[in-house]
Amino acid sequence: MLVYYQACFLVSLILTMIYVCVWQKHFDAHITAVFLIIPIANLGALITASASTLEEAYIGLRFSHIGGYFGMLFVVLATLSLSHIKFPRFAYTGLFIFTTLIYLTSLSVGHSTIYYKSAELLKKNGVSYIGNKEYGFCHTLFYIMIFVYILLGVYSLIHSHRHKVDVSRKITHLAFFPVLICAAFFFIGRFITDEIELISVAYIPAQITYLLIAFRLGLYNINESGLVSLVEKGSTGFVSFDFKYRYLGCNETAEEFFPSVKALVVDETIEGIPEMENTAYKWLNEFVKDNKHCEFHYKYGESTYHVEVNYLYDGRRRRGYQLFITDDTTDVQFIELLNSFNEQLRDEVNEKTENIVKMHNNLIVGMATMVESRDNSTGGHIKRTSEGVRILVNEMRALGDKRLTDRFCENLIKAAPMHDLGKIAVDDAILRKPGRFEPEEFEKMKAHAPEGARIVNSILENVTDAEFHKLAVNVAHYHHERWDGSGYPEKLSGEDIPLEARIMAIADVYDALVSKRVYKDSMSFEKADSIIMEGMGSQFDPGLKEVYIAARPKLEAYYESLAEKDS
Repeated sequence: MLVYYQACFLVSLILTMIYVCVWQKHFDAHITAVFLIIPIANLGALITASASTLEEAYIGLRFSHIGGYFGMLFVVLATLSLSHIKFPRFAYTGLFIFTTLIYLTSLSVGHSTIYYKSAELLKKNGVSYIGNKEYGFCHTLFYIMIFVYILLGVYSLIHSHRHKVDVSRKITHLAFFPVLICAAFFFIGRFITDEIELISVAYIPAQITYLLIAFRLGLYNINESGLVSLVEKGSTGFVSFDFKYRYLGCNETAEEFFPSVKALVVDETIEGIPEMENTAYKWLNEFVKDNKHCEFHYKYGESTYHVEVNYLYDGRRRRGYQLFITDDTTDVQFIELLNSFNEQLRDEVNEKTENIVKMHNNLIVGMATMVESRDNSTGGHIKRTSEGVRILVNEMRALGDKRLTDRFCENLIKAAPMHDLGKIAVDDAILRKPGRFEPEEFEKMKAHAPEGARIVNSILENVTDAEFHKLAVNVAHYHHERWDGSGYPEKLSGEDIPLEARIMAIADVYDALVSKRVYKDSMSFEKADSIIMEGMGSQFDPGLKEVYIAARPKLEAYYESLAEKDS
C-alpha cells in the first residue's frame, strides 16, 4: 500500500512536469493551480501513510487537505472559465475566502475539536492511516463545500450547452470530468474504508484530462494570441479549422467579410454544408492537394475579397488550417490606378521622393550638428570627418577594393555625420571640459559609443533601407574599437570590427590630430601622419594602410583649404 501512495505522488509530479513543458501563457490560471496543488496533496497522503506518530500523520493530512479544498475550488473555477461563464468577482472572492476558512479549521486537528473531536493512528500492512475519527461541526462544512462545487460544475455544463455556441462541447465535457471523478472517489472512499485514500488516484485522471484540455486550447484560443486588437478588430479575418475540417473559431472581421461562418458550430465539420461547399471547403481541399495553391478570390456584395489558406500552428506544430481574409477591393482599384499613371506623374513622384530623401539627410546632419554644438572642443568635426570618409572610400574604389559597392560607399558617407550622436547622453561637465579627461571622466565619455548606436537604431527603426540602418549603427557603435582589441566599448579586434567602423576610425583620429582643440594646438601633417602610420596594425586596420597613403595628399589639401578659409 505504501507503493500505491508513492506511485500516486510520482505520477502526479511527472504529469505536472509535462504540463510545465507544454504550458503557454494563454492557459487558464486555474488549471495551472490544479497542477501545482495535486503533487502537494499526494505528498501529504504519502507522509500520512509513512507516519510513525499521530502528529506526523496530521502533518501529512494538512498537506493532503490542500488538494481536497483548493484543488476542488480551482477545478470548478477552471470549468466555469473554460465554459466562458463570467463569474462575478465578489462571488469568486467569496468562494476563495470560504474555502480558505474551512481549510484553516482543518489545520486545528490535534489542537482543537472543531474539526476532529478524536482520532487514532492505525496501521495495516505497515501503512499508517488515521482511523476511528469522530468529526467536529466544521467537518460538515467541508461536505457542504463539496456539494456547492458539484452544483457549480453541473451548472457550467448545462449553461454552456444551452447558451454558448462559441464554446467547444468537448472541452466543457472534459472540464466537468475532474469535478465528477474527484467527488465520486472522495465519497466512495469515505464509505468504503479509512485505510486508503482513493482521492489520491483520482487526481491522476484529473491531471490527464487537463493535459488533453491544454493540448486542445492551442486550437481554440485565437483570442489569446497576444494581439487581441489585431485578431478581433483588425483588417484581416481569421477562420480556423482542424485537420478534419471541423470549425474552431473566427474573429469579428471574418464574420463581416465571410458571413456564412456565423452559422457554423464549434467542432462541427463544414463538409456537407451548402454555404461552405464552393468556398471554405473547396479552398481547403485545393490547398491540401497542392500547398502552393493557397490564394483565392471571392465576391460578396460589391466587394472583392482575397483569401489565403495556410496551416494553423500551435507553437511549431501544425494543428489545422487557417483562412486569412482581406478586403481586396481597394487594392484592385489601386492597381488599376497605378497602371494608369503617365510619365509626368512618375516624374513628380520621383521628384518628391528625392526631396524627402534630401530632407531626411538634412535632418540627420542637423541633429548631429546640434549634438556637436554642445561640445566646445570639436567644432566642425562632423563636416570634416564626413569629408575624410569620402576621400578614403574614393581612394579604396580607385584601388579596386572589391568589398566596396556603390551602395556601401554612399551609405557610409551618409552615416558618417551620425558617428558621435551618443555624446548627447554625456554630461555637459565632461563634454565641455576645457582640458583632458580624468580616468573616471574618460570612462563616462566612452559610453557615447553604445549610446550612439542605440540612438541611431531608434532614429532609423522604421527606415526601409536595412543596409543603411545596420551600417549607421555599426559606425556609431564601433568607431573607437582598435585593431589589436584594446579599444571600446566591446574590445573587438581585427576583422570582427565592421569595415565601415575601421574606415571611420581613421578619419576620426586624423581629424582629432590635425585640428585645434581647447586642450591642444593643431598637429602638423607630418606628425599626424607619423602617428597614423605607427598605429597601422595596432589601432588601425593594416589593410587600409595603402588606402591611407593614397588618400593622404587629398586629406592634407582639404585641411589646408580649411585653414586658408579660417585665415
